[in-house]
Amino acid sequence: MTTSVKEMMAAANAVVPKISPEQARKLIAERNALVIDVRDAPEVAASGKVPGAVNISRGMLDFRADPDTPYHNAELTKDRPIIVYCASGGRSALSGKLLKDMGYPEVFNLGGFKDWTEAGGAVEQAS
Repeated sequence: MTTSVKEMMAAANAVVPKISPEQARKLIAERNALVIDVRDAPEVAASGKVPGAVNISRGMLDFRADPDTPYHNAELTKDRPIIVYCASGGRSALSGKLLKDMGYPEVFNLGGFKDWTEAGGAVEQAS
């Protein structure tokens, strides 16, 4: 059985709540949420990122999220909320569903980086 991007997006949006920049700021401040930028490195270098965000491109997220791989990112733990974002919200929705499927209980989709900046969110230049 095949599936389309439209179907994958619908499934992702059904299980990963979309949050506003204000809600994201609250989760970061009050619950030490981990923010993951799933854009590719050149995109992050060109525009910056949410302060403190970890850049893990969507293509590597599976490996960084799995503690049984040598590529695991130790910041990814199941005991803190995770907020994902990308350029426009599609990759972050799919990434959020992947994390939920891998057992991460609290995952939220901030949407696009532009949503963050348009709401007055601070920007950190990528290093």
